[in-house]
Amino acid sequence: MRTVPDIFIEQDWAAYTPEDHAVWGLLYQRRMAVLEHTGSRLFLEGAERIGLRRDQVPDLADVNARLGARTGWAAVPVSGFLPAREFFRCLAQRRFPTTVTVRPRSQLDYLPEPDIFHDVFGHVPLHAHPIFADFLQRFGRAASAAVTDEQVEAMARLFWFTVEFGLIREANEVKVYGSGLISSHGDAANALGPDCDRRPFALDAVLAQPFAIDRFQEVLFMIESFEQLFAAVAAAEHRLDLATH
Repeated sequence: MRTVPDIFIEQDWAAYTPEDHAVWGLLYQRRMAVLEHTGSRLFLEGAERIGLRRDQVPDLADVNARLGARTGWAAVPVSGFLPAREFFRCLAQRRFPTTVTVRPRSQLDYLPEPDIFHDVFGHVPLHAHPIFADFLQRFGRAASAAVTDEQVEAMARLFWFTVEFGLIREANEVKVYGSGLISSHGDAANALGPDCDRRPFALDAVLAQPFAIDRFQEVLFMIESFEQLFAAVAAAEHRLDLATH
């Protein structure tokens, strides 16, 4: 019988090639040039705090040393997709499953599966923010407790419209913070452009809003602070009767 390799792996940082580092640098430079103006300051501060650099693929040992000292989170390398329940269990333990491959240069603008740029550049900087870190852990706990189709769908929508495609208002300007917007030029441009309906965040509206993963988002939601996210996931636990304790 063929054995299935362990999904949790080690990052062999020394194995990255000059091309890998060059592709990371190109992606980093292109997005940061725009995010300096359109990205949440909380993302920008987080990227600095975890030591992201333009000139090299992140070494997760270094990232985790910085991150762990601040919020207790860690990026854990995986070989591919985790089943949803296992992914959420990791979040509940302040562990973020992270792919460690670098996309090819021929797919700079779109990759159907996650890579280290989406996972580390897109997600991990916000894990250095204490309130977002607490929100994401509580989300993981709540999502792990989802059993019915209604509960699962509701938590998927909450994740999509916050962690992946969230907007935040800062100094009276709409900024991007969700990882799908942070890591993708096209999705971010759409989110801030005339074709996207940007609505104030309200839990009922988010839980009622369907989404599609294969096209630009037509509706997105704006929060005023990460405290709002923590309150929302606590309310969702109660609303959906998720037994998390």
